[in-house]
Amino acid sequence: MTAMNNDERSVLAVGGFGLGVVALAFAGFAISRSGDSGSNGSVTAAVTTTAVDVNLTEFAMTPNMLDVPPGDVTIHVTNSGNIPHNFSIAERNLTTRDLQPGEAQTITLKNATEGEIAFQCNIPGHAASGMKGMIHVSAAGSATTTPAPPTTMSYQEMDKAMTERALRFVNEPKSTFGGSALEPKILADGTKEFDLTTSIVDWEVEPGKIVKAWTYNGMVPGPSIRVEVGDKVKIVLKNELPESTDIHFHGIRVPNAMDGVDPFTQDPVEPGKSFIYEFTALEPAVGMYHSHHDAQTQIPNGLAGAFIIGDMPLPVSLADKGITKIDQTVNMMLNDAGTIGLTLNGKSFPATEPYSANVGDTMLVNYFNEGLTAHPMHMHQPVGWIIAKDGVPLKEPMAEDTILVAPGERYTVVYHFTDPGVWAWHCHILTHAEGPQGMFGMVTAIIVK
Repeated sequence: MTAMNNDERSVLAVGGFGLGVVALAFAGFAISRSGDSGSNGSVTAAVTTTAVDVNLTEFAMTPNMLDVPPGDVTIHVTNSGNIPHNFSIAERNLTTRDLQPGEAQTITLKNATEGEIAFQCNIPGHAASGMKGMIHVSAAGSATTTPAPPTTMSYQEMDKAMTERALRFVNEPKSTFGGSALEPKILADGTKEFDLTTSIVDWEVEPGKIVKAWTYNGMVPGPSIRVEVGDKVKIVLKNELPESTDIHFHGIRVPNAMDGVDPFTQDPVEPGKSFIYEFTALEPAVGMYHSHHDAQTQIPNGLAGAFIIGDMPLPVSLADKGITKIDQTVNMMLNDAGTIGLTLNGKSFPATEPYSANVGDTMLVNYFNEGLTAHPMHMHQPVGWIIAKDGVPLKEPMAEDTILVAPGERYTVVYHFTDPGVWAWHCHILTHAEGPQGMFGMVTAIIVK
């Protein structure tokens, strides 16, 4: 990648798009109960238990301010949103599981003493989008819920925070990226063998934030696999996870026995075991490979990768737009849940990978959505020409500057760069891309020279 000069850093520093976050709060209820018990005439101190309800949505925790008396606090957490959320009190190491939409769980905060106790959703990017709050414990507490106050940042403080965060994207060194090409072993009969090992590793999802990622070959997304039509393919899966898994080839034509959906087409691949998938690449494809076992956990935590068969033809009709060849190809995996959270290719801004191009270049982008909600992807300035959906070429390319990619979908888009500058590239659900502290989550940029 070409290093950025001072002008490019200046453009990026002032190029943040604004977003106001308004905290929502509704009145909840709390029930206090106390009692005493005796044994042999002795009396113990009364135990006070306060019960409260907390509701989770995108991206709010309602109520986000709880006033309770000292004692035990029973918290009934319900996910009323459309994607997984959790409720976590870090200082007490107390958290719910990742709750699927409609699920609920009750946890108990034991022996809360006077003071303030913070809570939040721990899925990366969700707290920054507004999913956090505070429990205020006081002797005068009446088990009531109140709205959180609005941000106390001045506009100068907000501007400073946004600029500093943007400059981290420019100046800080990047950690390891996933999705690199996996080179095959060529067997005696010409078969291309790809070895994939699943394991849990420490993964830096954003600067300084390390999560437990579920990976193929130690990276998120998993390494990209590319073959040609007619190739014989062998995938050797070795499972080093603490639970069973399998591999489904999404958008790839394979025999039923190789579809990777236990228990229908195979037995689960248990921890410490291996499984071999073998098939012939019969037709061009822009596909994905991912787990189909405990998939609502394993995929958002990182078990997904790109699988490409053959080349995507460039429509002749784009020649009059100056688009006659592809100068670079980018596979972009979208996620929004699990330990990985709101990310592009397993990274949250400012840890996302920046891209560079020259005026006159054309970039082909394959968008893959392995998350749990749709993402409208928007690159500033150049129009995107959609040339294929789910690997199938369109009869005529479609011009779109914001491409809505639903879970499981793949869109192939070409961008032709005509104007120099640093251009933001992000999901246009604004709470997936920016908060009071500046840009985060599903944001990167392309530097055009």
